[in-house]
Amino acid sequence: MKKLYTTLVITAITAVSYQANAQINVGSVLTKASEVVSGSDIDLSNADIAAGLREALDKGIDEQVEKLTAENGFYKNELVKIVVPEELQKVDKALRAAGFGDLADKGILAMNRAAEDAVKEATPIFVNAVSEITFDDAKNILMGADDAATTYLQGKTTTPLYEKFSPVIETSFSKVGADKIWEAIITKYNKLPFTKDVNPDITDYVTLKALDGVFTMIAVEEKEIRTDISSRTTDLLQQVFGAQD
Repeated sequence: MKKLYTTLVITAITAVSYQANAQINVGSVLTKASEVVSGSDIDLSNADIAAGLREALDKGIDEQVEKLTAENGFYKNELVKIVVPEELQKVDKALRAAGFGDLADKGILAMNRAAEDAVKEATPIFVNAVSEITFDDAKNILMGADDAATTYLQGKTTTPLYEKFSPVIETSFSKVGADKIWEAIITKYNKLPFTKDVNPDITDYVTLKALDGVFTMIAVEEKEIRTDISSRTTDLLQQVFGAQD
């Protein structure tokens, strides 16, 4: 739009210089150029913008969250890979030192496999959360950071999503055998000499990290839509996000 502004300004000046008798109103041309640049000539209601934001979030689920449901969707993606929680770093280190590195590796893989399976099963939960969210100040979110809509979604839905998603994680833990692997890990560690017994809630940890992964990938798509015109694949996305360029 800055290029458009420059073009209009040059047109106005040229018209004045070479068509003195045409009585061109340079001020009105400049005003119109400013309106085009600022987007004030685009009549978008809060409802219109909110619909565009929801569509962007839906696209994030379709294009990016879907990737998490594939094998290695979490495990091979450094943005979202689930690693041993900080409070269990001592467990991981002790097992590897005692020659049980393979078991420690299986524990990390199992957490990621559970997340991949759970996100696949729970995708409708995320879609529903997006459909139900309301934006009190959609314009400011549109004009905000590259992940503003995702951040808003995360703030509004994390608690209810956790309640719905946690049982899915528990089911996936059993399905992929992560529960047995981590039971073996904790049992093995607690039997090591000079260690203090631990009893971590791994399903809680994986639930939170999997949710973080979902929001991270939605944010990836939101940024694409905001910064790459070719990612605006519908009329609504083009209209709404064109206003923030």
